[in-house]
Amino acid sequence: MSTQSRIRLGMVGGGEGAFIGAVHRAAAALDSMFTLTAGAFSSTPEKAVRSGIALGVAPERAYPSWQAMLDAERQRPANERIELVAIVTPNHTHYEIAKAFAEAGFHIISDKPLATTSAQAADLAAVVARTGVLFGVTYNYSGYPLIKEAAALVRDGAIGDIRKVFVEYHQGWLATPLESSGQKQADWRTDPNRAGIGGAIGDIGTHAEHLLTCVTGLQIHSLCADLSSFVPGRKLDDDASILLRFTSGAKGVLTVSQICVGEENNLTLRIHGTTGSIAWRQEDPNQLTLCALDGQRRIITRGSANTHPTTAQATRLPSGHPEGFIEAFANIYRSMAMAIHARRTNSPHQPDYPTLHDGARGVAFIETVVQSAAQGSKWLPFPH
Repeated sequence: MSTQSRIRLGMVGGGEGAFIGAVHRAAAALDSMFTLTAGAFSSTPEKAVRSGIALGVAPERAYPSWQAMLDAERQRPANERIELVAIVTPNHTHYEIAKAFAEAGFHIISDKPLATTSAQAADLAAVVARTGVLFGVTYNYSGYPLIKEAAALVRDGAIGDIRKVFVEYHQGWLATPLESSGQKQADWRTDPNRAGIGGAIGDIGTHAEHLLTCVTGLQIHSLCADLSSFVPGRKLDDDASILLRFTSGAKGVLTVSQICVGEENNLTLRIHGTTGSIAWRQEDPNQLTLCALDGQRRIITRGSANTHPTTAQATRLPSGHPEGFIEAFANIYRSMAMAIHARRTNSPHQPDYPTLHDGARGVAFIETVVQSAAQGSKWLPFPH
């Protein structure tokens, strides 16, 4: 896009010392489709303003609070005000901020989980239906090119009918009571007042559920969950094991943990069908393994020939040049930019980013998992 046609981006949260805010900004900048125009980058007013100025935002648009940002931006002319608001705050604030900006007619891209309750998610859905704003949720792992290839292979019947799915997301950074040291990321993620009812299941488990669903297209029928808090005194789960039954008759196993010493960000997906299987690992995202019933094994590399068009569209570099986390995240932003540009020009466009519907399903997943575990790992139906 030309400088004049770039989408004006505002951000809530993500200031000094915030990991995910910097990721969002890098992803938004990668394809030169956005201009960071305004922001309320911290819940501390002085820090919010200081962060905005340090990021190159005009001083008058580096706001002390998101409420001040909303009030000021909605009064600006349509060709000056921000168009998309990125919400990169702790979980418990997503709903209130998203609802306020959506009601004012601003498009939204929010970190997951979408909200802390299904009632909040339903309320957001009603607001979006009424206002018509675009709403994306940053389930960024779905942006990897070879995840798009895996989904296309499943749709095209390359592995037959799915029988069994394994998704695992294992980390080790919370193997000790890191939150007691004051470490910011650990502090809010282990606090039910800010993280919500789920610990590891809310932080990374919802990513695992979305990855499984977007690749396989399966719908969860019911689940049985076991949650643990291995670190003494921790109020939220740091480990989860979940059995899944799908409406198709397929079965699944989903495990997430943040206390696995030695693991960094080990997200893996394995799908086994009647005629083949697919395997992918986030720490080696540029390879996808496709196995056939006759024993043939094919390694598909990112950027290689004969991949699906959606895979090619999500690929920036020639084969052999690694792409990773930021590029996958940027694919979500790029798809939202294209949707906003289509809205500007009244052009048809098919969204290719996780939507509010995906976010609402993620909230329902967290709630159902927590309810199942609280009832002694009881099998519970999954709401649709």
